[in-house]
Amino acid sequence: MTQVGLVGYGKAGAAFHAPLLRAAGLHVAVVATADPERAGQAARDIPGVVIVPDLTALLARGELGLVVLASPSGAHVANARAVIDAGVPVVVDKPLACDAHSAREVIDLAAAHGVALTVFQNRRYDPEFTTMSDIVGHGVIGQVRRAEFRWERWRPVPADRWREQATPEQGGGVLLDLHTHLLDQAIQLFGPVESVYAELAAWTTTAEDDTFLAARHTGGGSTHLTVSSVSGAPGPRARIVGSTGTYLLGSAGEERTAFPDADGGPGQHGWIVRGDQREAVQARAGDPADFYRQVAAALALTNPQDGMPVDPLDAVHVLAVIDAARVSARVGRVVDVLTPGQDPS
Repeated sequence: MTQVGLVGYGKAGAAFHAPLLRAAGLHVAVVATADPERAGQAARDIPGVVIVPDLTALLARGELGLVVLASPSGAHVANARAVIDAGVPVVVDKPLACDAHSAREVIDLAAAHGVALTVFQNRRYDPEFTTMSDIVGHGVIGQVRRAEFRWERWRPVPADRWREQATPEQGGGVLLDLHTHLLDQAIQLFGPVESVYAELAAWTTTAEDDTFLAARHTGGGSTHLTVSSVSGAPGPRARIVGSTGTYLLGSAGEERTAFPDADGGPGQHGWIVRGDQREAVQARAGDPADFYRQVAAALALTNPQDGMPVDPLDAVHVLAVIDAARVSARVGRVVDVLTPGQDPS
């Protein structure tokens, strides 16, 4: 069984990585955290786990076959470089970095050292995304004309966490947090983004808490992506408008929206709507633990990078869109997306 070192045991480490690693049959042997409360929680959650104070101490334990970085976003680049220098395969929670150029440098370093690297995009494995992939891929609503994805919440008093307190350069804000999920899903469904228009605001936090991106994809389609922590009436998670109907998804089983009629019953994942006609959509199976099952399978290959579930270059493109969105919000116009390492033509 692969021995895993997990860096960070906040919400990402405790609620996502540790349970999914366990479900995939991987053993979390070491957790790095300097927080006594989180160290205690890790010890309770993972019998026999070794707790160390930092990444340096974790890497000193030579038995690890994989390191997972669930540290704050602003630390991802330095942490990933240290793991790569140690020659250990690494999973980095999204975002890979705080900008596209830094992300590309990490990928180039991993390639030069022959170290496998992937990025934790667990939302690709949710029933929400697998169901939308089926609808779009099978042409259920005809030719897609526009897609709207939202991740809206009502949190007028921000939480006391680094995400709310850190600057954009330090990895704070919803643009680097939740927008990396929405952009990744949009790109997987509709292809790379060639240009973007953005409106960004920070009403209650240091970095953004209210963001809107209009992305134009190379295939000609467009997506409207909204993330907000200050929306008193959260809108439907997804609305995909096609030539023969519209797919509508309400809360996706998470935080409730202001439109409960868009939710549906057990086993249902949205509706196909054609005027007055409404057809229930059954959820397609999806299991986020499949991400780590693919990682485990990749580690058994001669070249583990070939089998990693997420191409890290995808993360570079997502960050290139975010970089362009910051420029767009500053200058007030549409901005072309330039992805480091890719031919701009």
